[in-house]
Amino acid sequence: MGIERLAHPKVVFLDVGGPLYDDDNFVVAVTSALDELRAAEGRGAVDRGELRALYDGFRNGDGTSLRTALAERFLGSASRRGELHERTRAHWVHPAGTLYPDALPFLAAVAAHAPIGVLANQEAGVIDALRRDGAGELISIWGVSAVVGYEKPSRELFEWCLDRAGAEPGEAVHIGNRFDNDVLPAHELGLGTVWVLRGEAPDVALPEQAAVADLVVPGLAGVDRVLFP
Repeated sequence: MGIERLAHPKVVFLDVGGPLYDDDNFVVAVTSALDELRAAEGRGAVDRGELRALYDGFRNGDGTSLRTALAERFLGSASRRGELHERTRAHWVHPAGTLYPDALPFLAAVAAHAPIGVLANQEAGVIDALRRDGAGELISIWGVSAVVGYEKPSRELFEWCLDRAGAEPGEAVHIGNRFDNDVLPAHELGLGTVWVLRGEAPDVALPEQAAVADLVVPGLAGVDRVLFP
């Protein structure tokens, strides 16, 4: 384990929220969904400060399931998690200007050496967003959960993307910002892993979790030189 296993991969996969787009796009979506569901019951908008506190607790590993916690606190029952998820989907978009500044330079640098795949739990609209923002032409494999029908952390989405790339796990690197959805399942399958600590990632990685990743970074700048020295 370590950065040496990341060098010269046959294919590079990336999550979307966190590595490429600001995860606040999801926060905006789930906030709108909660407001709509509460309004339909004659209740007021959610307290933004309280919602942010729940979100930060989730990011920093308090064991909370974010959608479950939000449904319980703001909709009155954890059993409404599925309802909240479906309503959130209608609002979950990536507006122009929310692609991280280091995303396009990184993608362009990597695409000169290896194919790039999206491997993400996202709605189908993310494909149009990435094409709008100039990244679409740099991406060869679209492992988008809403299109493919598999979701992380299940191995099926990883295996689907590997099959499309014609690569074995040891020939691939996955870059993501969630330990549970990205780093751990990719590591267990044998992919190299890069953990990007932004978006839904914790402020500081727990040492025992950081030890699972081959590389832990604050952003994408310079990662291309680790992959293709």
